[in-house]
Amino acid sequence: MARTKRRVLVTGLLSRVHAISFASIIGISGILILASYVNLLAAIISATTWGLYVTTYTPLKRVCIGNTWIGAVVGALPPMIGWAGRTGSLDAGAFIMAGFLFTWQFPHFNALSWNLRSDYSKAGYRMMATRNPDLCQSVALRHCLFIIVLSFLAPYFNLTTWPFALFSLPLNFTFAYLAWCFYKQADGKTATYLFKFSLLHLPLLMIMLLISKKNLPVAKVFENI
Repeated sequence: MARTKRRVLVTGLLSRVHAISFASIIGISGILILASYVNLLAAIISATTWGLYVTTYTPLKRVCIGNTWIGAVVGALPPMIGWAGRTGSLDAGAFIMAGFLFTWQFPHFNALSWNLRSDYSKAGYRMMATRNPDLCQSVALRHCLFIIVLSFLAPYFNLTTWPFALFSLPLNFTFAYLAWCFYKQADGKTATYLFKFSLLHLPLLMIMLLISKKNLPVAKVFENI
């Protein structure tokens, strides 16, 4: 694939043995550190993330389009590791944070993969964009709408103040509108717009979540607006 052909493993600058050894050492060490110095729950979630990526997500890329959903789970678990590390438990806030990451990945990756369909096909990867284009488009739109729902669940479960739900609407509606355009007419232009906006959407949404967090001084200012 053009986007990966210069990576060190592909070019031979790093051997498979070295790559596997490094990944194993780093992965196992990280899990042990979490278990020893943070808590067992954070270590278990970390091990699950690592295990899913290595044993399920990567092999499934050549088997079925379900790999995208597994990959989204992998991408959604890191906030839960942090939540578990800080609180020692998982509550609604942890699942909402993971939900944001899970749902965001579909419009992001589906738009990215749309413009790389030929590369994915040549590489033998089974993606929605190549195997089921209609599903690729509808899933991107559907998950943009889910983000709007999550933005209202965040204050409902006391993760943020209520102004967050309102202030995030322009950002989320723009994301959904671009996904709608991609859904109605998927081409290089609509896919590129959706992908590029996804790179802006996530950090802005996370910043809004941070400043709207319950009990932060800045959040109390927003509550009084």
